[in-house]
This record gives sequence, C-alpha cells and structure tokens, in this order.
Amino acid sequence: MQHRIVVLGAGYTGVTAAGRLAKRLHRADVTLTLVNAEPDFVERVRMHQLAVGQELKARPFSEMFAGTGVDLKLAKVTGVDVDRRTVAVTDASGTQELLDYDTLVYALGSGWQDHGVPGAAEHAHEIASRPGALRLRESLARLDVGQPVVVVGGGLTGLEAVTEIAEARPDLDVALAARGALGDWLSPKGSRHLRKVLDGLGITVHEHAAVTAVAADQVSTAEGGTIPAAVTVWTTGFAVHPIARATTLDVTDTGQIVVDGTMRSVSHPDVYAIGDAAMAMGAGDKPLRMSCASGGFTAWQAAEAITARLTGGKLPNVPLRYFNQCISLGRKEGLIQYVTADDRAVRAALTGRLAAVYKELVCKGAAWSVANPTFGIPVRRRRVVRDPDLAGAAVRASA
Repeated sequence: MQHRIVVLGAGYTGVTAAGRLAKRLHRADVTLTLVNAEPDFVERVRMHQLAVGQELKARPFSEMFAGTGVDLKLAKVTGVDVDRRTVAVTDASGTQELLDYDTLVYALGSGWQDHGVPGAAEHAHEIASRPGALRLRESLARLDVGQPVVVVGGGLTGLEAVTEIAEARPDLDVALAARGALGDWLSPKGSRHLRKVLDGLGITVHEHAAVTAVAADQVSTAEGGTIPAAVTVWTTGFAVHPIARATTLDVTDTGQIVVDGTMRSVSHPDVYAIGDAAMAMGAGDKPLRMSCASGGFTAWQAAEAITARLTGGKLPNVPLRYFNQCISLGRKEGLIQYVTADDRAVRAALTGRLAAVYKELVCKGAAWSVANPTFGIPVRRRRVVRDPDLAGAAVRASA
C-alpha cells in the first residue's frame, strides 16, 4: 500500500515541501496530495505592489506541478482530525470530502491580525492576502488628490506598503503610524537610510503612536490624538490559521504547532508543521519569526526529515538561522539589513538602488523556485522502507 502524504496549503512553504518530496520519494511508494483553495500561487511578498496597481504574473498550480507526481486538490480545508488522521475539505461547488493521510504537512500559514482593536476589522484594509490587496487597490483608486492614507505598523510589511503607496501616488497625503521608534531594530546606517527615503517620499511618520481605534475617516492613538485617514492599511502582524487550535495537537497560545528540530509535531509524530504555522526554534534557542525567510528553512527541513524517516536515511541537521532582512522601499530604493544568526542587526547594511535590485532578485528567485518546484533538486527518489521498525532503527543509527 502506498504511503499517503497530504500537504495543506500551497504558499511558499507548502509548494517547496511538496516539490522536494516529489523529487526525494519513489512514486510507486507514495501518493502526494497538495490541498489549496485557489488554483494559482500568490506571491504574498508582493501584495503591496498589487495594491497600488501593478500586475503580477499568473502562476497556475496545474502548470507548476505537471508531471511531478503531485496531485493538486482545489478545496478549502475545513477541519483536521489528527487522531483519526483525516482532513475535511470542501471544494468550490460545496462538495465535502475526507482525505486520509499517513503523513500530514501542515502549511496553512497565517492571515492578518487586528489584535482586537475597535474598528480595525470594519474600516482597515489588510494586504496579507490577494483579495485584501485588491480591495485596497480599489479604495486607493477612488481617492482624490490630497486625501490622507495611514499605514498602521512600522515592521517590514508596513514599511514596504507605505513606501510603495507614496511612490505610486505622490498626490496623496501618506503617513505611517508606528508603535515604537521608526526602524528601531535596524543598524544606525539602516535607520538613517530608512528615514532619508521616507522623508524623500513625503511620508509623515508618527512614532510611538500605538493605534487604539479605527474609524472610517481617522485612527486614534493611545496618547489621545487622532490621525486623518480616508484609507487605513493595517500591517501590525499576522495570526495563524485557526484550524490547528481546534485539534488535539500541542499548540502555543498563538495557535502555532509546537515542533522539534525536524518540524515534527511534539505531540503527533505523523504531523509536520512548517512556515508561519510552526513554533520552531532557531539560533540562540529563539523562536523563528513569521516570515518568508523562516518558511524556506522549515519546508526544507520537514521534507528531508520525512524522506529520511520513510526510507531509513539520515535525518537532516541544517541550522535554522538568518542572514539578512530584505526590505523594498518602493521600486527605486531598498534596504538590506544584515543580521546575526538569531536575527539581530549588525552594522553592515546595503542601501539605495543596489539594495532594491537585490530585493527584487530575491523575490524573483523565490517565485521562480516555487514555479519550478522540482528543478535543481537532484533526482534521488528513494524507496520507502516497508518495515517501520527497520526504518526507525536506520534513522536512529544515523542520528
């Protein structure tokens, strides 16, 4: 009987894991099912570009996985029973189905997080999804000259959004509301460049301005002030998909699945979690932050670990560490902040046009890798060891 592997979610991490597994495992021994509600890959790191009217290349999964042995299931995940090892899905026609699995790769990712701030869900726009970015696009297109736009959140997403909007629409009054100091996690060089770019784009920066409420025409801050906003963009962090919390998996208070160094659930060994869905520890025993950078590490680690455990190979031991933070500041400017293994800024930073080109190459490289999920991976399809005890003994011996 074939070993059934089901991958939930076709974002950067789910596609990467599915592609690597397709190249690592013999097709006669496994079935690989990738479940996703949408038929096309979404370049989430470019949603701020989509929001200002730029068109993104379509990347249909049907083309990406043609001939790979990966079976694409276009359906929404509605439930997971990790004790019975089943996944409940519903397709676009409303047809419900139960998928059985032997190994589950949970890559459902995250969405926007309003933190319960009054009015945020009703009046603010999110750019964590394609529908959200398209709704923001429509709202920005309706704005007249001089109308105010406020981006809430001074992290990477907020900086990319506010600079993209200000560059694309210099006729608008664009502002950023940050809870702390602008770029307070950057090196001095990185911080100076960030302020220079925002000043050059005419962006008003409200520092130490925690937003406590959102209305249709303004946001309120903890200091008691208000900032006019015909359009508010909310970028204060991400919330993981809620399904894991409804299972018997060991999860954190935020709903992330607790995993070991191979991305395997600590409570259910037939479940692996990757990307934003996982609470994984990196260098310095610090949790990996929710990001595309973290997702790539975890997807590789999970795919190699699954292969090793099924075939009796050697478990991966690749350090989960960071190298830099890549920030686009519009189409002409960028900032590459180099960091320690545990994600703390060092003095070195790349700025200006060269940094913008660097970031664009990173985005294009990530998209190309997703669009060609099995290219460049050596074909080493291994046979699954039929005796679980034998496979386990082999893995232990190689650990």
